[in-house]
Amino acid sequence: MLHENGYAQITDRSKDVIISGGENISSVEVEDVIHGHPAVLHAAVVAQPDPKWGEVPCVFIELRAGVAAPAEEEILKFCRERLAHFKCPRRVVFTSLPKTATGKIQKFRLRQEAGSAEAITRLAAHD
Repeated sequence: MLHENGYAQITDRSKDVIISGGENISSVEVEDVIHGHPAVLHAAVVAQPDPKWGEVPCVFIELRAGVAAPAEEEILKFCRERLAHFKCPRRVVFTSLPKTATGKIQKFRLRQEAGSAEAITRLAAHD
């Protein structure tokens, strides 16, 4: 975030910033919008490799119990109405999100599933 006085403020962890076509996308900003959908209980946004843009947002969504599952297109339309087009996810995955014992979403596992370069690098370093 750039303040009027010229100071820059980082609003997301650097590993959670998605760089798509030279534009920085905050996963937190996208998640906040998706959490506004009435069917969404939890959402996590990670980078997914893209041959044209380098990375694009991919969202993993855990739905509320007893709510009809929306179509992927409904979620994408919801995002397009509230975000700049380049910030909108290109892929929606409906799943139970992996969490730690304290309930924190394990984004490194989602990055692995989405095929992000960072997750692949991290896995290779641990082998």
